[in-house]
Amino acid sequence: MSKIYLDDIPLEEARNRLQKKIQASGLWRILGVDRLKLDENLVGRILAETLWARISSPHYHASAMDGFAVKSDRTHGALETAPITLQYGEDTAYLDTGDPLPEWADAVIPIENVEPLNENGGTASDPRQPNAIQVRAAVSPWTHVREMGEDMVATQLVLPQGHKLKPVDLGAAAGAGYDTLDVARKPKAAVIPTGTELVYPGDPLQAGDIIEYNSIVLAAQVKEWGGEATRIENIPDDYQRIKSEVIKAARDHDLVLLVAGSSAGSEDYSAQIVAECGELLVHGVAVRPGHPVILGMIKGEEGDTPIVGVPGYPVSAALTAEIFVEPLLAKWLGRVQARPEEVTASITRKVNSPAGDDEYLRVAVGYLGDKALAAPLSRGSGVITSLVRADGLVVIPRGVQGLQAGDPVSVRLYRSRDELKNTIFVIGSHDLTLDLLAQFLSPFQRRLTSVNVGSLGGIMALKKGETHLAGSHLLDPASGEYNLTYIKQHIPDIPLRVVTLVGRTQGLFLAKGNPKNIQGLEDLNRQDLNFVNRQHGAGTRLLLDYHLGELGIPPEIVRGYDHEEYNHLAAAAVVASGRADCALGIEAASHALDLDFLPLYSERFDLLIPEEYARSELLAPLLDLLEDAKFRKAVAERPGYDVSQMGQIVK
Repeated sequence: MSKIYLDDIPLEEARNRLQKKIQASGLWRILGVDRLKLDENLVGRILAETLWARISSPHYHASAMDGFAVKSDRTHGALETAPITLQYGEDTAYLDTGDPLPEWADAVIPIENVEPLNENGGTASDPRQPNAIQVRAAVSPWTHVREMGEDMVATQLVLPQGHKLKPVDLGAAAGAGYDTLDVARKPKAAVIPTGTELVYPGDPLQAGDIIEYNSIVLAAQVKEWGGEATRIENIPDDYQRIKSEVIKAARDHDLVLLVAGSSAGSEDYSAQIVAECGELLVHGVAVRPGHPVILGMIKGEEGDTPIVGVPGYPVSAALTAEIFVEPLLAKWLGRVQARPEEVTASITRKVNSPAGDDEYLRVAVGYLGDKALAAPLSRGSGVITSLVRADGLVVIPRGVQGLQAGDPVSVRLYRSRDELKNTIFVIGSHDLTLDLLAQFLSPFQRRLTSVNVGSLGGIMALKKGETHLAGSHLLDPASGEYNLTYIKQHIPDIPLRVVTLVGRTQGLFLAKGNPKNIQGLEDLNRQDLNFVNRQHGAGTRLLLDYHLGELGIPPEIVRGYDHEEYNHLAAAAVVASGRADCALGIEAASHALDLDFLPLYSERFDLLIPEEYARSELLAPLLDLLEDAKFRKAVAERPGYDVSQMGQIVK
């Protein structure tokens, strides 16, 4: 068997190969220094020098209040009933806040704490220019005085080299006597997207077109990490054009990111171009997602330029940048590498992982009390929304073949711990109303994150104490009741509040115009129809199985019965793409993808909430929204929803 990748080496070895070659090229250092005027535009830049205070701040003894400078020992003995009079000009002088303290004075009395007198002993018309003042309380030395060097003393360390400048740092630098600062030059990265199939955002789409946004994500990452990015126009799969652009970009930039074409297909030219234009160091890294990474150096008249061949799948592209580009930019800027906060959490379900790769697993994170839970999200390399939804990453190291449910894992967080503690964690059945709930919860400083594992999976999550609540629509055919039978069967000892979220219509998703003339579930025995199903444990699948049984249709004769999707929108997308002729799901999902819909059944979708969380402050805004007129109206406007029972307690 021929090798798909030139190499498939461990991640650390790949990093070391690149680092050693960059060191040999003299580039493992701060690339340059910019001396810039000290102003607000320096926020976020990285200091290339250590700042030592050139002057003290303040550089003189300064009044901290509007008031009168005095020599403190002249106020000794002053009482409310026995005030001391000080003559203006001889014993005292008026100062505004920040004025220098006279050499003879060692304290300031606020203007509101003195009685300004005129020459006749009455109240002075101008309290700031009296003839004398009366003081009714003694003051200690240096009262209401900002002593020289109170903030910083000349030669004191102000900011270290490698520090990322914040707004307050700029004030400190100015106060220390600086008017310019030496900051690390921003590394310049060229981002080159390749592929004949690429179109720009907003272009009309045809089958086979792919919207090019990897370059947007990569350029934004470079900017966020302190560099400057140049996005090159999309280049079709033309060897000479790609090669020419790589050579040109290497002349004008410190780093080249060549997007796509890094695998081993007939039009994957990246590895060959890197080898021809310089040195190919790595082609294939034992990491998932991101296997076909390319690392190399482009030779040039003025020196070598590192190049990273970035996989074309969006998740692989973004994670490749995190793994290889961010550490390189950190070195070039002289700052420490990004170190995300980490928490220890329990993984909510079993995860299989290839033993030979380091896997970066995307997870949603929730806190149930003080216990952190990590629920795995979609592992597809093309599912960019999995990174949007992800609260963090779990790295499963090579040599480990996976995780068991309940195993402790270290999560590298994308969000703050405080934000996660305000997150409502939902595991169970999917409904579009949950997404609407998340939107309405935002003003209450609550996040709602849902993991779609089906109704029965939600009940199992409740049983294991892994979710704040579960969405469920499990029909008991014998009683006609929803959810209660399954609660009694699986979690009878957990005090639960069962609250109706919505009534909704289930039916068949059909291609526009219903070209196969599908009239109902009884047509699923036709061999010219392709069906797409929901996963085991989903309420929709149990509903399907019940009605197939009523119709006498064995599941094994339904073409596509074993083709599973994990939510209604995903099933609708399969029909919309033409890969299936029909699917069972909710009307709102059919409408969202502009499909025809054949209504069949009405059902109740409930929220199963343990009483300890139903009474909690965390969930209070969610339960209040079920009575909110605006929220009810927003749900009712979506096709196939009935809000008449929303918020009713079933149990």
